Amino acid sequence: MSKLIQHIYIYSEVSWTAHKPVYPDAMDKFFSGKQHESFVITSEKEITWFLGIGNSSCTESVLVDIGQKFAYDNREKLLPTSTYLHHDLLDSPGFESLWMGFYLGTYEYPFKATHPLWDDRFKWEGLQDHKAGLTKIKSICEGQFMCMDWLNKPANFKRTTLLNAFLKEKSREYELQYTSFNRKECEIHGLGAFLAVNQGSSQEASFTIMEYRCGTKGAPVIGLVGKCVLFDTGGISIKPSANLHYMKSDMGGATAILGALIAVSKMKFPVDIVAILPITDNAVSNNSYLPSDVVTAYNGNTIEILDTDAEGRLTLADGLSYLSKNYKTDYLIDLVTLTGSAVRMFGSTCGALFSNNEALEQQLLKSGQKTGQRLWNLPLWEDWEDEIKSDVADFKNISLKPVGDCIVAATFLKHFINEHPKWAHLDIAAMCFGNVRYAKEKAATGYGVRLLIDFIENLQT
Repeated sequence: MSKLIQHIYIYSEVSWTAHKPVYPDAMDKFFSGKQHESFVITSEKEITWFLGIGNSSCTESVLVDIGQKFAYDNREKLLPTSTYLHHDLLDSPGFESLWMGFYLGTYEYPFKATHPLWDDRFKWEGLQDHKAGLTKIKSICEGQFMCMDWLNKPANFKRTTLLNAFLKEKSREYELQYTSFNRKECEIHGLGAFLAVNQGSSQEASFTIMEYRCGTKGAPVIGLVGKCVLFDTGGISIKPSANLHYMKSDMGGATAILGALIAVSKMKFPVDIVAILPITDNAVSNNSYLPSDVVTAYNGNTIEILDTDAEGRLTLADGLSYLSKNYKTDYLIDLVTLTGSAVRMFGSTCGALFSNNEALEQQLLKSGQKTGQRLWNLPLWEDWEDEIKSDVADFKNISLKPVGDCIVAATFLKHFINEHPKWAHLDIAAMCFGNVRYAKEKAATGYGVRLLIDFIENLQT
């Protein structure tokens, strides 16, 4: 088996017709270069795979998907042996996108370290010119897999103590500065909106700050805030029981940020990042916060609670206001699995994007399109301000009208950014957790990791 050589040939429909190798004519019935099409021929000495990409000018995100499907579909058939990838059809970015797909297609949960594409015995030959690119791809994939692993864990494996121990370990490994405020410390700092969500929990609060410093003077500084609700029952405004098990995914914004932060640290990008993850669950108990409560956020604004299931915007209110007040950042971005409104609007096609800065908005849209982790921008018009006015507080946490809740939520969060001039809010409720190849039920997609990395990388140019 070890003497076998494995070849993978990449063809488009045009290149197959023009340059197909000499094989029996009957092969044309099984392979023509169409997108996602694959075929294999074996002999005593060689295994020869053919992989179709359809159009030779297909986008990088399509190539990632093609590679991902090929690796997953053939995960038990690809051999751990010397392998040559023939990709004359593709330029360097195209090849690296396909190869990233190969790596992403190896993901399984729980992770199986013996998969041949990860096994040390699996030797990619003739790729010396892509060495730097492949190292980068591996870093990105490892960050995305870390994100997916945490999102996929059962709820009882997502205790605050377990996540904290993991974050501390990664902070030591990648030389990140790590700070965590427990419940008492949050009270001292005045993080009242975050604590309102946590007060019904049997778990300790953990308002966590992780900082990556590149050491380069004048490097751009990016502030990131991710919703990190370990499990969301809805609180007293309890959710329906149908599909409640999916609420282990309500930390999707935080895991996307964590995956990107680890990948950036591994690649040593010349940027500084401050990431805030307000870690809690939203539980039901005799201590839970109640509809009609009024709480005081970190920036002093008071909030009337109309619905305890609108808890994400409360944790984000304190995360955004704490970061914007205590750190000077060039960009402030939050990622949140926030509203059913965004799900009903876009399904699983894209996340909703809100921004007060057109250049930042365009940068994020471009990165989303390039990586296939797409966004669509929505307005932050003043018309929506009336929807969050309260009779007994500065704001209420939802509107009572059954329309436009994702816009209402973004309008609410805008009041907690300390007038930051470059802020973007990403409502990614349907994007982080959905239908995937590797699981029978819905599971983690890795959405947001490559989007953030591409955005951060392009700030350097």
